[in-house]
This record gives sequence, structure tokens and C-alpha cells, in this order.
Amino acid sequence: MSEHSHLGALPHRTLETPTATWVKRRVLLLNATYEPLTALSARRAIVLLICDKADPVHDDPEGPVVHSAEWSVALPSVIRLRTYVRVPYRARVPMTRAALMHRDRYRCAYCGGKAETIDHVIPRSRGGAHSWENCVASCAPCNHQKADKLLSELGWTLHQPLVSPKGPHWRLLSTTSDLDPVWLQYLGEGAA
Repeated sequence: MSEHSHLGALPHRTLETPTATWVKRRVLLLNATYEPLTALSARRAIVLLICDKADPVHDDPEGPVVHSAEWSVALPSVIRLRTYVRVPYRARVPMTRAALMHRDRYRCAYCGGKAETIDHVIPRSRGGAHSWENCVASCAPCNHQKADKLLSELGWTLHQPLVSPKGPHWRLLSTTSDLDPVWLQYLGEGAA
């Protein structure tokens, strides 16, 4: 007898393992002012909803429903805190692979193709820093061709200035590479 045979004719989605459904999902958490704060684990989002600390903003009709003996909660894609939380000011957005790819819109800074890697404009072997002002998204062929050369040695130029992004949504982008399209309306113009 299989481990699920006693469940009979329950709908298929109740037989899925937690890791295959809601546990891996992320939920956008907004402050009471609709400012993006972070991407929460689904488990943390459910706790905030059940404890009446947050309200759903965007339901996900395709999303999973989490059940317990006492309640049933449809996992939304966006939730909002009921009370305002003051966020400490941080001067600089941390540079992560996810945030750099978002800044450069997943396009190679050299040829405009699809970016897959990160390149140091001034190579680290030549004293280049690992910073917003020296790193770009790059496709593998351009990264390989550039190697440890300077742009001037190749005759290449950058089409965009290399700047550190600013704004609360960039903190979120620095921690999350997989964005739900519903989130974009809360993340500002730099996220799209």
C-alpha cells in the first residue's frame, strides 16, 4: 500500500509535497504606506496574515491554499502591513548579482545581448573594485573576449553610466532575482 493510498480521491494539489508548492514561494511585503520592504518566505507571510499583522493586497488565483485543522489561507502574491514600520536609513544598496542584473536589465553592457555573467570593467587583476561603478552584466562571449583587458585596449565603450541604484525597491531587488510580475507596480520604474 503506498503512503498516499489512504487519501483516496483528494484533489491532486493536496498530494503535492510542501517543497513543491507553497514553501518555496516568495511574497512581496509592503509597508502600511505601500512602500516595498522585502520578499518574505511564504511561511512568514502566512504567519503575518493569521496573526492579523498584514492584509492581502493581490490574491494569486493560481496560488496554493494552505490548510490547517482550524483555518485555510490562500497564499497571496503581495501583502501589506497593517501598521507602519520605520525602516532604518541605509546609504548604499548592496551590490548583488541579482541587483546588478536588474540594473542592467539582463542585457550585456558591451553588445546588448542576453547577460549571463558579471564582468569587472577594470579587471580585478588590474586593481578594479567589486562595486556598482566597476561591474556590469555581460554575455559569456563578451566576458571571455574581454578577459583581463581594459575597454580602451579593445576599443569598446559602455553605453550607460555605471551608477549605484537608489531607492527602497533596490534593496528588494538586491535580494531577489525571481520577481512576480504583479510586484513591478510597487517597485518603481527601475525594476521593469
